[in-house]
Amino acid sequence: MKNKYSLGFFPTPVHALKNLSREFRDHQIYIKRDDQTGLASGGNKTRKLEYLIREAMDQGCDTVITAGAQQSNHCRQTAAACNVAGLECHLLVRGSDPGEYTGNLLLSTLLGAHIHYTGDDILPEDVENLCAQLREAGCRPYYTPIGGSTLTGAMGFVEAARELKEQLQAMDLPIDQVYFASCSGGTQAGLVLGKALYGLETELVPVSIEKPEMEEAGLEASVLEIVNQGREALDLKQSFSLQDLKLLGGYDDAGYGVLTQNEKDAIQMLARAEGILLDPVYSARAFFAMTDQLSKGLVKTGSNILFWHTGGLPANFHYGNALL
Repeated sequence: MKNKYSLGFFPTPVHALKNLSREFRDHQIYIKRDDQTGLASGGNKTRKLEYLIREAMDQGCDTVITAGAQQSNHCRQTAAACNVAGLECHLLVRGSDPGEYTGNLLLSTLLGAHIHYTGDDILPEDVENLCAQLREAGCRPYYTPIGGSTLTGAMGFVEAARELKEQLQAMDLPIDQVYFASCSGGTQAGLVLGKALYGLETELVPVSIEKPEMEEAGLEASVLEIVNQGREALDLKQSFSLQDLKLLGGYDDAGYGVLTQNEKDAIQMLARAEGILLDPVYSARAFFAMTDQLSKGLVKTGSNILFWHTGGLPANFHYGNALL
């Protein structure tokens, strides 16, 4: 899978969380540092964008459009990726212009993205209208949906599964479970495909991060759609069902982007134990889910557990003192 545009620093590190493992004495805990991919403060979207940007360029496009919340990590990294590749970037974001920019919205603006505010929702006609306007202006736009979660984007995590397998082999380290945040579904779909393609021997534990447009059952169906597309493209013999893609739910009841004590506790726990910063929307929610499962004895004693850190640091600067 060489059809990609290099944007990040790979492989990202895997290392032990020694202090945290002492706290959860029955388990050894490790971390995969996709917060260290290097593109505009890092994050898992770099992997997807390497394939999405290449596809845009192969199609002769000179402009990339994507969409998301004002604090979208995908929007911020798309803006940065476009700069590296010499493409124009347009972002459709919910809400109205806040006047004062913070976190990811500040960085997306600093990176020079053209930002279009859509009000309460991002509708298909918003995308269609912007594409039409850009074509009329002589541009050749390429649209990637929220989170970059298409089969093309998911290929970044097919390769991430291979990367992890090679790292674990070099470390002679079996991992029983891998916890990670699943929201728009591309990361989960890619890891499922990569696990099957490369024989990565571990259990994937995707933690549901609810978005306004995506209920848990809908997310599993979206992941299955990408997985089935990938199964055909990669000529995999294995078949997949919704049962293979079950999300760990129950940790996103407060709603998308709503900061609760759980996320605050998770951020402070990892920061003070290991000097590693989570983000309040995705990685902190998934990290809390993992530690809660460990605390409640729901993980087999003696297991090696890996947390896949998907990045998102800039959002902390939007939430500010609310994190304390």
